[in-house]
Amino acid sequence: MPNIKSAKKRVLTSQARNEANKSAKSALRTSIKKAREDGADAATVKAAVVNVDKAAGKGLIHKNKAARIKSQLAKKANA
Repeated sequence: MPNIKSAKKRVLTSQARNEANKSAKSALRTSIKKAREDGADAATVKAAVVNVDKAAGKGLIHKNKAARIKSQLAKKANA
């Protein structure tokens, strides 16, 4: 543990952000997996696209990765 007060605070805040990011990324993966399943309805795909956009906006995933995932979901939904 650091000795400087600001460094202690950075450790605590970074741990909290790490937990929040881990949870959000896990939820994102779950929604994408559900949308990719056979027989997934349009509402599930739309929810996954919304989650991908939110994750890209928050910086959890890169914007190009978000575009790639959305493209794949749309391609599978239209097939």
